[in-house]
Amino acid sequence: MPTTPPTFLYGTAWKEERTPLLTEQAIRAGFRGIDTANQRRHYFEAGVGEALAAVYRSGLLTRADLFLQTKFTYRDGQDHRLPYDPDARLSDQVSQSMASSLEHLGTDHVDSFVLHGPATARDWTDDDREVWGAMARERDAGRARLLGVSNVSLGQLELIEAEGAERPAFVQNRCFARRGWDRGVRAFCAARAITYQGFSLLTANPEILRHPLVADIGARESASPAQVVFRFALAVGMLPLTGTSDPRHMAQDLASPALTLSEDEMQAIESLSG
Repeated sequence: MPTTPPTFLYGTAWKEERTPLLTEQAIRAGFRGIDTANQRRHYFEAGVGEALAAVYRSGLLTRADLFLQTKFTYRDGQDHRLPYDPDARLSDQVSQSMASSLEHLGTDHVDSFVLHGPATARDWTDDDREVWGAMARERDAGRARLLGVSNVSLGQLELIEAEGAERPAFVQNRCFARRGWDRGVRAFCAARAITYQGFSLLTANPEILRHPLVADIGARESASPAQVVFRFALAVGMLPLTGTSDPRHMAQDLASPALTLSEDEMQAIESLSG
């Protein structure tokens, strides 16, 4: 059976040489879901693997205790450190990227394999169809449990569905309050039992962290503004990502589900645009 996603994901982007240390700290703090990508431009996936190996050696937990998510990234999203042959067919690039990810992470499968973004900002192209099919074959071969798409628009999701292609199990998008917290995509996902993963919930919304409503809720709950935002995200059905490098914030983020939000407060935060 597929691994059940945790209620929080720890994002490992933009951490470079600190990736092993911070990923291990996050796991020891209580995170059981780790998000990475085979995109050396923004991620150090092998460093995530170093952290996993250290945790396993310590006896704290085993591979079965963790939800591991990685991504396939097109050539345009990479730098010169490629996880595949740039001259290979896209379907072969997918399999090469997966093999590299499994080696990096020291595992024989990932729980979620995500297309890091469609080939264009608007369409679902023949390249996307080839890659999506190759990703499904990786899943069918047991090297991934579930598939997802990141950085995707509502129109692209509708195109995938209209073609009768397999729906993703996950959609992962940057989530801006000023754009309705990606309401259209979230509604599409909710109607189809697709788990919506929200990232940049804090960095994309600094104005929300300073908003009086969020401050008032935080004061009542003895919580930080970040905790209020994460509690809101959970309440509306998101699987949030946090990439904090502060161990204190790691603990706070994991504690955010304990906060209390009324229905009126949830609706008020939903309607905030700055």
